[in-house]
Amino acid sequence: MKQKIVVKVTMNGEKSRSKALQIVVGLSGVESASLKGDDRSQIEVTGDGFDPVKLTNKLRKSVGHTELVSVSAVGGEKKDEKKDEVKPAEYVWPYNQPLYMYQGVPSYGYAQHHDPCSIM
Repeated sequence: MKQKIVVKVTMNGEKSRSKALQIVVGLSGVESASLKGDDRSQIEVTGDGFDPVKLTNKLRKSVGHTELVSVSAVGGEKKDEKKDEVKPAEYVWPYNQPLYMYQGVPSYGYAQHHDPCSIM
């Protein structure tokens, strides 16, 4: 499920903003991140399959005080009402090969010795 969260982070300058954005974008499942608000202290994160609590804890450890402002589901905007039918792919036999192939059967030899132990 695609989700959009807003996180408020106390940042002291461009260096901490850059660090916070690198942490956010480094998580798997994050599709986009942008700075919001008048003082650019809020980060809006959009993605699928990431944990907002883990993101908040990582930002707290690395940047500073962090608050999880909102979590909302994003979806339904690009949902197609018509489902495409999945058609099986047609198999076309290559023209340069015959429809049948002969494979040789390996021959196995069998030897039988009737000569019991004899002294010459």
